[in-house]
Amino acid sequence: MRNILFSFLFLSFPVFTAAQTSAGNGLSQKIDELISGSYQSIAPGCAVLVASKRQIVYKKAFGIADLELNVPMQPGMIFRIGSVTKQFTAIAILKLVEEGKISLNDSIQQFIKNFPYKKHVITIENLLTHTSGIPGYDGLDFHIPNAIRIDISPKQFIDSLAPLPLEFIPGTKYHYSNSNYLLLGYIIEQVTGKSYKKYLEENIFKPAGLSDTHYDSPEKIIANRVKGYVKDSAGYRNADYISMVQVFSAGALVSNVTDLFKWHQALYSNKLVKKEMLEKAFSPFRLSDGKLSGYGYGWFIANWGANKFIAHGGEIDGFRAMELYVPEKDIFVAALFNSENDAFLNVAMMIADLVIGKTAPPEVIVSDSVLDSYTGVYQYADDPNDKLKVYKKGGKLYADLSNATGKNMVLAAQSDTKFIIPDIRRITTTIDFIVENGQVIKLIWTQERSAEFKKIE
Repeated sequence: MRNILFSFLFLSFPVFTAAQTSAGNGLSQKIDELISGSYQSIAPGCAVLVASKRQIVYKKAFGIADLELNVPMQPGMIFRIGSVTKQFTAIAILKLVEEGKISLNDSIQQFIKNFPYKKHVITIENLLTHTSGIPGYDGLDFHIPNAIRIDISPKQFIDSLAPLPLEFIPGTKYHYSNSNYLLLGYIIEQVTGKSYKKYLEENIFKPAGLSDTHYDSPEKIIANRVKGYVKDSAGYRNADYISMVQVFSAGALVSNVTDLFKWHQALYSNKLVKKEMLEKAFSPFRLSDGKLSGYGYGWFIANWGANKFIAHGGEIDGFRAMELYVPEKDIFVAALFNSENDAFLNVAMMIADLVIGKTAPPEVIVSDSVLDSYTGVYQYADDPNDKLKVYKKGGKLYADLSNATGKNMVLAAQSDTKFIIPDIRRITTTIDFIVENGQVIKLIWTQERSAEFKKIE
């Protein structure tokens, strides 16, 4: 359920073709080649759906749904979607707002009794936008072996979070924390008198026509549910058991690519909330200092070149999910994977690139001597523990982040000093090398905001 900067890997699968593949032969073939010919080792299998102008133009499945039984993946199969669940939780909250049962400005203590104020008001909107300052409950230590397997209730987590200090004053910063959405699910139950599962079934899934979206349960028989895997040096193994009671409203749903598209259509046809409310959900929250956070109510929002995109990824044991929408082009992509490889974001982004017709800017040729001068270790000015290693391989520059959120990132030259990182598709990312008196002294990493890294080796 975490939010990360994704590295770039590869996958290669056998392909099951759905009947609903109506993209032009050239586009369909390019998407096929992108997934089945360019990427290796991302997952045993995946399902992908692409829609343009509200019509499905591509829907296919690749690889294997169950390695032990050698079951081929089918486009309608059901995966855990992890944090994509958050947008369902957000819309459930916004429905209650429209019904006048809660307000975005209500303090959470109105619904979570005995939760301390911590000297600052924490609002429903703070939870929706990850600006509450409440630390993540997935980081709590219960001193219990294999605690992730135990059905610890949301109330138990809330009671454990209550005495902890805030990480920052609510509304001043953005920090992705699963606690925010666990608290929202608990509030839904307090306000409606129904379980989160029951409320979503009656008020979200049914009105949206979602027949293959469920609150996951290991005991329940869910037709066409695929198995999740982890890959290590010995190969694939079954993902460990994880309690869905713990994951709750932050990431416990399962779905398929068809239902995710139905969900998208239901939102934009205003079946669930009004247009004005949806537009607010799809707008980045403005922090107290006036800066935009890049997150709305259950969705990430960013500029992707000249286009805006609205998206959310999902990460949970054995699975990865990605759903994104480019409103200016009316292009929707859903991609689901049954393994934990973090290259899934780039798959979805590159598919959208193909549909849009977007291509990477052409590279310029930079001499080996100049490239050699850029290699070394650079230290982040604001945190000495964060470093960026730049190295040369095969005549090109690559970069690794010390916090492991980006490895083997190719640097594509736009000039002698400016490079773009095409592997990061969520948002344009550039590196500018700064040279003084013939010496490389630092680089500037720009991803909406700029960060300075001083050369230390």
